[in-house]
Amino acid sequence: MSRIMNIINDFKTECNCGRVHETSVKDIRIGSGLVNEVGNILKLNGFSDNILLVADKDTIKAAHGILESLDGFSVETKIYDHLRVADMKHVEELEEIIKNRDISVLSVGTGSLNDPCRLACARQGKLLCIFATAPSMDGFASDSSPIVCEGFKSSYPAKSPEVIIGDTKILVNAPAYLKSSGFGDMIAKYVGLIDWKISHLLTGEYYCEKVANLTKNAVDELMKLAHLVTENDEETAGKIFESLLMTGIAMSFTKNSRPASGSEHIIAHLIECLQLPDGIIPNYHGEDVGVCTLRMLEYYNYLASQDIIEAHKEKVNWDQVFAVYGKMAEEVKKLNFPENIVDSVDPKSIENSWQEIREIIKSVPSYEECKSAMEKAGCKITVSDIEKEQSFFDLCVKYSPYMRKRLTLLRLKDMISVKK
Repeated sequence: MSRIMNIINDFKTECNCGRVHETSVKDIRIGSGLVNEVGNILKLNGFSDNILLVADKDTIKAAHGILESLDGFSVETKIYDHLRVADMKHVEELEEIIKNRDISVLSVGTGSLNDPCRLACARQGKLLCIFATAPSMDGFASDSSPIVCEGFKSSYPAKSPEVIIGDTKILVNAPAYLKSSGFGDMIAKYVGLIDWKISHLLTGEYYCEKVANLTKNAVDELMKLAHLVTENDEETAGKIFESLLMTGIAMSFTKNSRPASGSEHIIAHLIECLQLPDGIIPNYHGEDVGVCTLRMLEYYNYLASQDIIEAHKEKVNWDQVFAVYGKMAEEVKKLNFPENIVDSVDPKSIENSWQEIREIIKSVPSYEECKSAMEKAGCKITVSDIEKEQSFFDLCVKYSPYMRKRLTLLRLKDMISVKK
């Protein structure tokens, strides 16, 4: 049994947080040459004899031999040219193929290929296997799907795959920039954990220390491998993939993305939403998220350096907010009116909890430490590295907090004044 499956089993008893943490992931395989065993693994896990294989031209090429491993199955394929943005239309077209049929789904690839499958299978009650072709992001085991619908990107409740397979021979041969992207996505967890614990402190939002530690330990372990991320070493590729899976499992345990994303992900989502109408294809997820992570860590560390702050009721120019969001303004209004996420936050509670907030920020590696690790891992570091104008990036940082009904430390910027 894999180490991850042992961890999953360990979580099945009632936790100190009062919940029993469960996931629909039943089988995780990480090893060399597993592409030749996919068919056998699916049979062992009760998948239908009818399989819909979803991939794009790059991922099906990377997974050479996977079709041959499915001997004995009736296989249909949905091969995209190059799917970089998961849209609701992709979910709907997959649903149309699998509804009212005895069929299971095999998603070959990462991120934008997995997410429509995850949501379509959830809606139609189908088994799902993800065969990873690159250690490029952390969502393999997640039970939510970030999907663009009518220009607005939201995370939809979906399902975790029953089976996840990572062939280290394939993972190690993934392009270096995809490996670096995965590392950037993992470092983001530090910001997410800060935001989650601060929200728990100020609003009483559900929080589980055991799940948070599962994520933090996975990122801490990966930080030690920063210098090996782009190396062609199968053992390292397997360890990186395992770390990425840990945070996805953590998300499925809490039934939300709190253990794995915070303000940095919301900024990246706004960048994507504002540029998609102009036909600008997003960077790889972890590239943008990594740069946003460094910006947030720099800001959070600055706040932590302040001994005393003053807090007040939120002050927002909503006309400016709606102007920035344009056609998405109605969605933003629904997220902020009539009930605003900060309505329940007493400014006095921010002031009274400030020393504890500072300690929460300091509980993760600093901006300088994370930047150094990301440089070793070959990550993109600066706004110019991700080919964004600084003014546009700053705008996205400023207006991103209103895009989610979620309390983050960045959302509190409109309530905090630093004493001079």
